[in-house]
Amino acid sequence: MQLHDQALYTAISQRLLLSLLFGGAVGLERSYHGRPAGFRTHALVCLSTCLLMLVSAFESAWVSPNAVSRTTLDPTRMAQGIMTGIGFLGAGAIIKEGLTVRGLTTAASIWITAAIGVLIGIGFFFPAALTLALTLGTLSVFRYLESKMPAQFYAQFVVRFAPEKRMEEGAMREMIARHGFTIANLSYRLDRSDDFFEYRMVIRTERAANARALSDTLSTLDTVKEFRLASTVD
Repeated sequence: MQLHDQALYTAISQRLLLSLLFGGAVGLERSYHGRPAGFRTHALVCLSTCLLMLVSAFESAWVSPNAVSRTTLDPTRMAQGIMTGIGFLGAGAIIKEGLTVRGLTTAASIWITAAIGVLIGIGFFFPAALTLALTLGTLSVFRYLESKMPAQFYAQFVVRFAPEKRMEEGAMREMIARHGFTIANLSYRLDRSDDFFEYRMVIRTERAANARALSDTLSTLDTVKEFRLASTVD
């Protein structure tokens, strides 16, 4: 093995291992919070993007000198293709359930992990390390700051009654207001086959703890057949 080959293989191994480490670091944070795209997904995303960028970063190792003299290679086109493809993977992490959208943060973390892999692949180790630190800080420190910031709590609220025992709309609105909520919108549904009358709405409050109090009140009402109170926050 020639010295040149040894240096080449060392550089390639270094970048691949570093991308696996950096991607895994982001994935660990996602796994810790129970996200489906966690440690292995982020590690593989970062590793794969680094691997693809090595094609451009070490083009002289696989393209003959004669071909280089006749062809202009643009490494940025590889990066553009990678980030476009990663967009589809990130979209798969986003789940929409009614008015609730989950997975946006995970999709964003997959996208930035791919960008870190690109940086490592071309040998930009300092910006890759700085981006890793900023990403982990955003996912952890910003989570804490976000929990301390005042913000309105939105929830999708569905409650069903037997048609003959349904709560009047005025009484429903009064109960919701008593627990500190306001109604963003309200719809009705009557199902004769399954024998229920349904109120469906989005409600908001200044305190997320009000949702527990509302849930406790609904649990004590014999007229309520079932209810669902789900946060719309990721």
